[in-house]
Amino acid sequence: MNIKDFCDKMGSIKTSISKVIIGKEKVVDLILTAILSEGHVILEDVPGVGKTLLAKTLAKSLDLDFKRIQFTPDLLPSDVLGVNIYNQKTSTFDFKPGPISCNLLLADEINRATPKTQSSLLEAMEERQYTIEGITRKQELPFIVLATQNPVEMEGTFPLPEAQLDRFLMKIKVGYPSLEEEKILIHRFQKTNPLDEITPVLSKAEILELQNAVKDVFMHEEIEEYLLTLVRSTREHPSLSLGASPRASLCLSKCARALAAVKGREYVIPDDVKELAEPILGHRILMDSQSFLKNITPENVIGELLLKIPAPVERLEDWGK
Repeated sequence: MNIKDFCDKMGSIKTSISKVIIGKEKVVDLILTAILSEGHVILEDVPGVGKTLLAKTLAKSLDLDFKRIQFTPDLLPSDVLGVNIYNQKTSTFDFKPGPISCNLLLADEINRATPKTQSSLLEAMEERQYTIEGITRKQELPFIVLATQNPVEMEGTFPLPEAQLDRFLMKIKVGYPSLEEEKILIHRFQKTNPLDEITPVLSKAEILELQNAVKDVFMHEEIEEYLLTLVRSTREHPSLSLGASPRASLCLSKCARALAAVKGREYVIPDDVKELAEPILGHRILMDSQSFLKNITPENVIGELLLKIPAPVERLEDWGK
């Protein structure tokens, strides 16, 4: 697939999403990057900023089978994966699939479920399959998990452990709209819900084709060295007790290629790595106790490293050679 065809498809997706979601171009670019990189996303922000609406709009625009799970403390793994039910007529057990049998799963307030239920997603997220009573079932592709978290109300929650956070490709904050965007939002939703008018612009087969296409995006050796230096420097930073894993290097490399394609380029530039550093590395590093008490955040550390580590400098066209 050539870059013009790719850009045309990306443009049609963004146009469809913009009919419902006001602004948030950077958030949309990051989520599309995650989808093209075959990864999963945590959307962390306060209630009411459009996390669920964004997930529904994506699903309709991309013609994906969409399911939503409201995570609560009493939710069981079988409520996610499915259950075998005894059929008296046939004297056999029939499998009733759970909501995980879909293309786009919205795990709403994932940190309100117990660790046992949270971990029921892990196999499907990593291997695109899930196992119940010794029987493994394959997920239909593409399969994406969009999880949400409310960072304000922490009472009665079960924070995701670092090993599970590492399975999410990105952690993104949606943020409040600007004054002008909020005015448009009020007028747009005054009489109708624009989500009802969204029609698919891409098929599942085309999404899989796009996922394969981004693997051919070129990354110069100097940018690859810059990326690796950035990730490895987190393992030596004095404020961190846990640096980013090799999986973070792999994720950052895959996403840099995907983001370049989303922005209409066949090659990666240093700014792609910089833009992805916080959403990909921020939830993969762990502050030590002293830094935590001093209110030093992962965002502070990543920002410091981006300023400290010199990015390779070339003319823009040279990065494609």
